Amino acid sequence: MKIFRLLMLGLLFAGLSLSACKDEDDDNATCTDGIQNQGEAGVDCGGPCTACREGVNGTWYSFPVAPILSTFADSIVARFETNNTYVVDSYKAGAKTVLTGTYTQTKSSTGNIYTIVLNQTTPTVLTSEGIFEVTDNDTKMKYEVVQTTPSIGAAPPTPAGGFGSSTFNGAPLGAANIQNYVRRQ
Repeated sequence: MKIFRLLMLGLLFAGLSLSACKDEDDDNATCTDGIQNQGEAGVDCGGPCTACREGVNGTWYSFPVAPILSTFADSIVARFETNNTYVVDSYKAGAKTVLTGTYTQTKSSTGNIYTIVLNQTTPTVLTSEGIFEVTDNDTKMKYEVVQTTPSIGAAPPTPAGGFGSSTFNGAPLGAANIQNYVRRQ
């Protein structure tokens, strides 16, 4: 009887140990618990989780578009992934154009302004450069870029020059080239 009790106690202990290990393994999947733990770089991002969102990362919506773009688009949905790829869905009179490519963003020393370089791969290969700033608790973005390669005579805005500092053939583009977005995700 004593051996039976010891055997049962041993099985109970083993079962609890396995159960505790299983719970511990489940706790490692903490990418949605709202806590920075398990080697995460931020709350539920980085380390074992997906990369942390920074700067332009996320999905943005613009309607109406900047005046300079109104010939090409009525509205824009731009998705900037944490792996530095982007997809822009541009809509004009119900027709959709998809732009894809890669980008780099760099935090400037001017306020919360970042510089951005976009290397578009489809539908045409080109490079655009500019600046952006995310504001209002990460819900709004001001964005200004121009095509720099192949050259069309445009010069990109600079953080020091601020928004509206891009030019075309030496003439300032001003507010006509500033795109305003709201975050979707």
